[in-house]
Amino acid sequence: MHTVKHNYTYMPEPVRCKGRINQRGLRFSRAMIFAIEEINNSTELLPGIRLGYQIYDSCTSVPVAVHVAFQLSSGLDPVFYTGDNCSQSGMVMAVVGDGGSTPSISMSRVLGPFNIPQVSYFATCACLSDKQQYPSFFRTIPSDQFQADALAKLVKHFGWTWIGAVRSDSDYGNNGMASFLAAARREGICVEYSEAFYRTNPRSRIQKVADVIRRSTAVVVVAFAASGDMRILLEELSLEPFPSRLWIGSEAWVTDPDMLRFSFCAGAIGFGIEQSVIPGLRDFLLDLSPSKVAASPLLTEFWEDIFNCRLTKSEVRNERVCDGSEDIQTLQTPYTDTSQLRITNMVHKAVYAIAHAIHNAVCQERKSTTQCDKFTRIQSEEVLVQLKKVNFSQNGYDVSFDANGDPVATYELVNWQKTESGNIELVTVGHYDASLPVGREFRINRNLTWVEGSTQVPVSVCSDSCPPGTRKVLQKGKPICCYDCLPCPEGEISNVTDSPDCLPCLKEFWPNAARDTCLPKPVEFLSFNEVLGIILAAFSVGGACLAIITAAVFYRHRTSPIVRANNSELSFLLLFSLTLCFLCSLTFIGAPSEWSCMLRHTAFGITFVLCMSCVLGKTVVVLMAFRATLPGSNVMKWFGPPQQRRTVVSLTFIQVIICTIWLVLNPPFPVKNLTTYKERIILECALGSAVGFWAVLGYIGLLAVFCFVLAVLARKLPDNFNEAKLITFSMLIFCAVWITFIPAYVSSPGKFTVAVEIFAILASSFGLILCIFAPKCFIILFKPEKNTKKHLMNKNQS
Repeated sequence: MHTVKHNYTYMPEPVRCKGRINQRGLRFSRAMIFAIEEINNSTELLPGIRLGYQIYDSCTSVPVAVHVAFQLSSGLDPVFYTGDNCSQSGMVMAVVGDGGSTPSISMSRVLGPFNIPQVSYFATCACLSDKQQYPSFFRTIPSDQFQADALAKLVKHFGWTWIGAVRSDSDYGNNGMASFLAAARREGICVEYSEAFYRTNPRSRIQKVADVIRRSTAVVVVAFAASGDMRILLEELSLEPFPSRLWIGSEAWVTDPDMLRFSFCAGAIGFGIEQSVIPGLRDFLLDLSPSKVAASPLLTEFWEDIFNCRLTKSEVRNERVCDGSEDIQTLQTPYTDTSQLRITNMVHKAVYAIAHAIHNAVCQERKSTTQCDKFTRIQSEEVLVQLKKVNFSQNGYDVSFDANGDPVATYELVNWQKTESGNIELVTVGHYDASLPVGREFRINRNLTWVEGSTQVPVSVCSDSCPPGTRKVLQKGKPICCYDCLPCPEGEISNVTDSPDCLPCLKEFWPNAARDTCLPKPVEFLSFNEVLGIILAAFSVGGACLAIITAAVFYRHRTSPIVRANNSELSFLLLFSLTLCFLCSLTFIGAPSEWSCMLRHTAFGITFVLCMSCVLGKTVVVLMAFRATLPGSNVMKWFGPPQQRRTVVSLTFIQVIICTIWLVLNPPFPVKNLTTYKERIILECALGSAVGFWAVLGYIGLLAVFCFVLAVLARKLPDNFNEAKLITFSMLIFCAVWITFIPAYVSSPGKFTVAVEIFAILASSFGLILCIFAPKCFIILFKPEKNTKKHLMNKNQS
């Protein structure tokens, strides 16, 4: 293209349309004439009044459109076709057009100050809804704002979050794409690229856009472009093979029958204006007699173009002259194609809307008849006012305008489907109605076919969805649709797809292996059903049985010297206390309860003190017995059996008092330990008062140390059977066990704390029974010759 310079010293040459005639546009203009003739022949709408018209071709050129607008606002200047003469010659009541958004914007800025209403049938730019800038603009086609929202919801509906975008570098494309991108962002859709182009751009620019599409990773491409621009781009793409792309089209090109020849776009979907049937239109379009054609320069150009002949003789050689045998009804052209009356219906609506506005301005309903005053001179301002109020039905569709001059937005969802013959046909597969409640505007009532005839919905995402159990982490420097999926941290879950965050489980719950749900933590305690519990319970019961068997042996031989040698009463009491010690370890096994927690520690403390009291009594007896053999000693009368009983009771009673204070002030209680292990709950007994617990243990330890010291002092007293030696060994084992118990108890986790305590109880109890009673039972059962008073009293000669 070259820039035309004017020096304003002479009139410039008139702008002429270049290229072949637009047959689709010719159909639109002929549809307007058809509608006007319908109205002029109507007895209900504007009876007795005839509408006149003039048709101008803007050539999709802004300068031509502005020139026409000035002509319309100042006077009439016939260009191509003049209808019947009007009584109000020179008065323009309204303008139908233009078809493009950019020319319509320019025209509206000229017509608006003159209050001349302009009704467009194909200008969809959302900017034209601004009544501050375009107060006299109306349209019968929905605004691109509605289409942009519908396209974004369509993309979201099929789960496409990674798309490409191309647009016409015009008001239609730029404003429409801006509305779509804003709606897409609200729906969480990311755009890999957004390229603009125009049909008059150098081929290098078109090639660049085509290369961007070829190299992109987005499978879905949204094209908000005019039909002429899109044709140029698709022709460039068809020159080289490229990966299959799914096209999402705006109504400007996706419903254009001429575009269906691009077979590699099969599967394309988009929104189109709803189809309609206009009775009689096809016959009118085909009713072109030679006289009608010759009377119109526009029809003449069309006729000569489609039949490749001249109506009049030409000076150019080898040009065929039309001979009258040409029959338009035998042709299949965009002009004759009335199978998809979409925009044509918008033209029809626009003419009828203006007619209804004029009707309301000049006609009155009187009784059952309508009377119109054809001599009334009305101004375009009156038509403008009435046009805002029109509300009628035409061919089954309601026609009205909102405050912005826009109609109710309804679309058909169309799909390019390949037929068995290999041709592409436009199939309506759904509807969109912006007047319906949110979430119900969109419906699909027929199966779609996609790229290469597939019935599987294509996938177009930057990153695959993050499954439950993971969270999205955005990739640095990339859109929000590009992310990595990281597993949820320990103790947290995500139970939805594409979760941005993981949520921590409640304290008593823990994630499953997939980390997509929280499960109750397993409760752990030392139970009778597990191997460790069974082993400890077996040793506990076995120890108790051993103590009872020992007591039975002693009772069977209660008159023998070895049983009577060291206070058999204390021996039986010691065996009873050892039986209780073995059995009290069973209270540590099983689920802790309020009573079991109080019982296990107090029973353990009291029975062990009873045991230590008996051992202490036996040790003192040994010492006192040898002192009593000294001349003049009367010590045994101060430590006879009654005193021994009182000593045992007194020492045990002190422990009872300690345990009672502990239970009254701050007793042990069951508690769920949630800190030792994250993934499970330890059910254990809290000490309540740590002072009480260590006081109980400390008292037992004090008695054990005291016994050990006395036993050491008595270990070298002469006798073949000195019980002090046995007590010394038992106290060594006892003290070793309980000294080792303290660090093991503190450091053992969970149920092993209880196991350590049971082990200490069993080990010390077995140590006592084996060290003190095993040698005696061995003599009683296997060495009866040594179970004599003489042998026991025989002094060591070593």
